Amino acid sequence: MTDTHENSLTEQDDMNMERMDDSLQRIETLPRAGFWMRFWAYIIDLLIVGSISRLFIKPIFRLLDIPIDSSGILSPYTVIDSIVFFGYFFVMTLLFSQTLGKMVMGLHVISLTKEKLDWKTLLFREWIGRYISAFFLLGYIVVAFNPRKQGFHDMFSDTAVVLDEER
Repeated sequence: MTDTHENSLTEQDDMNMERMDDSLQRIETLPRAGFWMRFWAYIIDLLIVGSISRLFIKPIFRLLDIPIDSSGILSPYTVIDSIVFFGYFFVMTLLFSQTLGKMVMGLHVISLTKEKLDWKTLLFREWIGRYISAFFLLGYIVVAFNPRKQGFHDMFSDTAVVLDEER
């Protein structure tokens, strides 16, 4: 009985491996989003996040009589603004695999190693990876020259930005 059980497990493992190989091959053939499409999507996202800050955060700070001095990195306004910035990218990508800017441009984020994006991957991509990419600035520009069209934050988190299949 154990031989039959072991054989069925081996067959099931083989089928799962084949499915994963097929999935990875399909992912590699998806059209990747280039630098300019990602750039314009990011500009749209910056306008949205900036609008959220100006429409909601600043009025609340003024209402509560909290100074909006953003000169220090740890000023209350800068901290809240940063949370909104990273939260926007994290939550939108977690829920929809795309931000509003990516929706407008017809792009979405995929995992290169898993079937679905998980919160750990996105936390690393959107927080740590984006910080590193922004700090070096080349982390974003490398998308234009990388044959796989990945920024540093994509490479670190095994993700890619692809064109929507409907387009």
